Amino acid sequence: MSVLVKPLVTEKVSALNEKGMYGFVVDRKANKVEIKREVEKMYGVTVESVNTMNYLGKSKSRFTKSRVITGRTSSYKKAIVTVSEGDVIDFYSEI
Repeated sequence: MSVLVKPLVTEKVSALNEKGMYGFVVDRKANKVEIKREVEKMYGVTVESVNTMNYLGKSKSRFTKSRVITGRTSSYKKAIVTVSEGDVIDFYSEI
């Protein structure tokens, strides 16, 4: 199982891409050293720093004819990776 689950492609992270920062959804048990090693191996760039954030899943409720259904979305961990000056990660090259 890979440490990197998927890259984040949002407006906020796309604005950070111009500064050399890229976002990834990562495995919940992964640490910063593992994330750095995986990004360097997969994309061939030099990673300067890794910042991680744990997100708790939101509680959701839905009203149906017979009852109210409650549940949660899944929790995840997000990593913001800063690459060295001049290195670029292109997420759209395989499209």
